[in-house]
Amino acid sequence: MCQDCGCSITEHVHTHEHTHEHGHSHEHQAAHETLRHNPQLNDAKTISVITKILDKNNQEAAHNRAHFESHGVLSINLMSSPGSGKTTLLEHMADLADFKFGVIEGDLETSRDADRIKAKGIPAYQIQTGSACHLDAFMVHKGLHAMPMADLDVCFIENVGNLVCPASYDVGSHLNIVLVSVPEGGDKIEKYPVMFRQADLILITKTDLLEHFDYDVEHEKAEARKLKPGVDILEVNIKDSVSVKRVIEWIEFKRKMRG
Repeated sequence: MCQDCGCSITEHVHTHEHTHEHGHSHEHQAAHETLRHNPQLNDAKTISVITKILDKNNQEAAHNRAHFESHGVLSINLMSSPGSGKTTLLEHMADLADFKFGVIEGDLETSRDADRIKAKGIPAYQIQTGSACHLDAFMVHKGLHAMPMADLDVCFIENVGNLVCPASYDVGSHLNIVLVSVPEGGDKIEKYPVMFRQADLILITKTDLLEHFDYDVEHEKAEARKLKPGVDILEVNIKDSVSVKRVIEWIEFKRKMRG
């Protein structure tokens, strides 16, 4: 955890953790990661404090999920490093998807991504996190009340660009989609395993650039499935509407599965 973003227990009390209601909890893992990066905190009292703090985020995340569910809205957390194409994907989906969606945007500063989404006629709410390198459940809670839930089928939570902290913080989503782009190089899945273990769908983006990079798509798929056997993986070339439609179809399938 970094010292500047609010993830460190030594700097901020408002530290959070990530659990999912769909069968796996990461509370102890998040506490372990905090202590691993801050060995001076490794005592029973501190562990107890961290656990209590993380529990608060979990409770808020569960509240967020319940709010989405009460409106029949599927919530999807989009995570990636900066520049992998989260916002661009959403812009193209706006032209192709039959389901109605809104976007809660997370960035340290500016409202540029939300403005781009609004320009496509999609409701969007910008969260500026300041120095925090991830969204948490409390931030998202504010955003979801700005969404026209009665008019939506899906709500995307576009997390802050970061392959580390967002993986450990439950924001109240039902599903996690993680993007990794060809220009980032062929080692990100191995370097950031926590993020890719959380993925329900991995998108390998910017595949139109494959001829310019030494990137082995099949190797990356194999590495991802070592971390999470059976994880769904799609290749995306934003210039190819068929590849975007495959992402839309995956989301539609998951939405129908939830009833």
